[in-house]
Amino acid sequence: MSTSPPKVSFKEQMHQAREDAILQATCQLLGEKAFDAMTMDDVANAVGIAKASLYKHFCSKEELCSAAMVQILARVRGYLAELPAELPPLDKLRALVRWSLERLLTNEMPLLPSRNSTLRAVLMANNDYLNGLVTVSDQIGAWITEAQSQGVLNPTLPPVVVLYTLYARACDPVVSFLKESGQFSDAEIVDLVVRTCFDGLAAR
Repeated sequence: MSTSPPKVSFKEQMHQAREDAILQATCQLLGEKAFDAMTMDDVANAVGIAKASLYKHFCSKEELCSAAMVQILARVRGYLAELPAELPPLDKLRALVRWSLERLLTNEMPLLPSRNSTLRAVLMANNDYLNGLVTVSDQIGAWITEAQSQGVLNPTLPPVVVLYTLYARACDPVVSFLKESGQFSDAEIVDLVVRTCFDGLAAR
């Protein structure tokens, strides 16, 4: 005899909804101004709550941003899982870069923390983040080595170099430069950056 899951109280539902809104706002702010420039006041103002209420969910900016980065990795894993299994590995990598650039253009992709950022040290001590990063990296790495074995990616490049190059597209400043120039639509920007990433700059 199956038992139905316990009902979640209205108060708990409201708490979770507010936490989701906080994390969404944090991801947006991290995409706009990065960790070191973002404040808890910024987050509270974006959500429309008092800063005291924000601290009921997260006790520090580091804890909040860690949770946001863990959530982003979960979204990436979800996207990777949705890609058709029959899609060639190079097409999967292109699709991932395209998806990341689209998120970057709408400030949904947090800028990667710099080496001297407090957040980076916090993330390196966060098992949920590290486990998510390893899962994503292993999946992308498998596609990279498969594409190299097929001869469609340069086999002389160490796979880790290709992996970090693809990761870097998720915070590529070229995207914002092109956006600010006003010369290209968002779709054109995505196409141009994907082309330069996978096809290079040399004449074909």
